Formats: sequence, C-alpha cells, structure tokens
Amino acid sequence: MNNRLTTARSVVFQDYQDIPRPVSMIIVEHDPEPSMIVPRHSHPRAQLAYSVKGTFTLHTEEGAWLVPPNRAVWVPGGVEHEMHARGQAVSNRSLYIQPDASPDLPTECCVIEVSPLMRHLIIEAIDIPLLYDEAGRDGRVMRLILDEICGAPKIPLHVPMPRDARLLRICRALLADPSHDGDIEYWAHHGALGRRTLTRLFRDQTGITFTLWRQQVRLMEALRRLSSGTPVTTVAFDLGYESPSAFSAMFRRVMGKTPRHYLGRSDMDLD
Repeated sequence: MNNRLTTARSVVFQDYQDIPRPVSMIIVEHDPEPSMIVPRHSHPRAQLAYSVKGTFTLHTEEGAWLVPPNRAVWVPGGVEHEMHARGQAVSNRSLYIQPDASPDLPTECCVIEVSPLMRHLIIEAIDIPLLYDEAGRDGRVMRLILDEICGAPKIPLHVPMPRDARLLRICRALLADPSHDGDIEYWAHHGALGRRTLTRLFRDQTGITFTLWRQQVRLMEALRRLSSGTPVTTVAFDLGYESPSAFSAMFRRVMGKTPRHYLGRSDMDLD
C-alpha cells in the first residue's frame, strides 16, 4: 500500500486491497461517454459498487447485472468482471471488503437494494479516514454498513450467460441492442444453429428460456433508459411492447412496483 493512503485517498482500486481494515472505500466519477468500459479485472477483496448517479452494467463469465441509481452490485473477491455504461455520467462509491469481514456476506454476484440507512452510512463513510479506529465510532459505522449489506434484499436484475460460443454471440448482440426486433428464427441464424438447438441448448445452459432471457434483458434496458429520464411511453414502444400499460404491468409483475414508484419519481407519464 502506498504510504500516502494513510492521509489521502487514491483513485486506483488496487491501492485499497491491502489496507488493514475490514472496509475501505473509493469514489469513482465518469463523465458521459458514448460507451464507457472498465476493463476486465479482479481483486482479492469483495466489492460493493453503489450507484449514486447513472446506470451501469457489471459483466462476468456467469452473467450480466444492471445497477440503477441508488442500488448496488456485490462482487465476491477473485471474480473477474468488467463494467459498462452508455451515454451518461456515472458516479459510484465502491466499498472493498475483506472476505472474512462477516460470515453472512453474499457469496455470489447480485444487485441489492440500498436502504436509506445504508445510503446515509456510505455518505458518512466518505469522510472516515482510511486507517480508521476500529474500536471507535468510525469502526462502528463500518460494521453497521456490513450488517446492512448482509440483510439487503436482492433485486432480479440479472441474466445468466451461456458457455456455448454460438449462444454467447447471440446474447452479446442482444445486450448491445436490447430493442432489436429479430424473432427467434433470426437469432438462430445469427448464431449459426437451428431453432430447436437454440431453444434446447439455451435452457440447458442458462436454466431459463430464450424468450424469458430476452424479456429480462429488455427490462434491464428499460430501467437504464428510465433512470436517464426517458418517458415510460417512449421506452415501452422502443422495446416492442404493445402499449405503455402492458409494459408497466410487466414491470410491476417482475419488480413489485410501478416504474414511477421503483425509481422514486413523480414526473413519469404513466404507472
């Protein structure tokens, strides 16, 4: 660890892996770019990346997770991952956590709800020294953050990724353009395999049908657009829904809330 980290923070995530404390935090800001990618990497500590502003996607060999504002994604230590964002400013607070900090921490990648308490604790932690007093108030704040992570509800903003190269070609194309209106025959041709092979192999390797996987990708894209201020009506039609009400019904069925209530916005054009 660079000695200057005892008094100043770094913007390099590797500098936070050996700090002799259970939890450390880095603040990351990205200006709007057509396509921003944090290249594939891993680190010994687990990471909780909390989105303050903007929406990004975490990618691993196992799947992709969407992280809207005021939610967070958990990445266990040692898991190779990369982060993508498109056309928007992104601001996040990444907590790096020792693997043995708590036995109740998640063991797999997941997106979690960030409670109002956790949000305020993370804000408070910004001013906590890197080498904080573990037995004092700062240490208690960090332990309470751990408790909040362990008890946080998980959100179904994830799609599993297949291993077959032909299916991966299809999935990556859909992740790049979720609004593509090609039917299953089109995607079978895109992957250079038959329709029956596509449907059978996709279920075998992901545990869900191709149709359900595609619906989940579109939900994730809808959240990304809604988070950036796109009206519900525009999102619904762009993603192929017959009406805004049909889209909102699907959203509520999966997320348990309407788009307006999920994103905490009163200016949306439709529930």
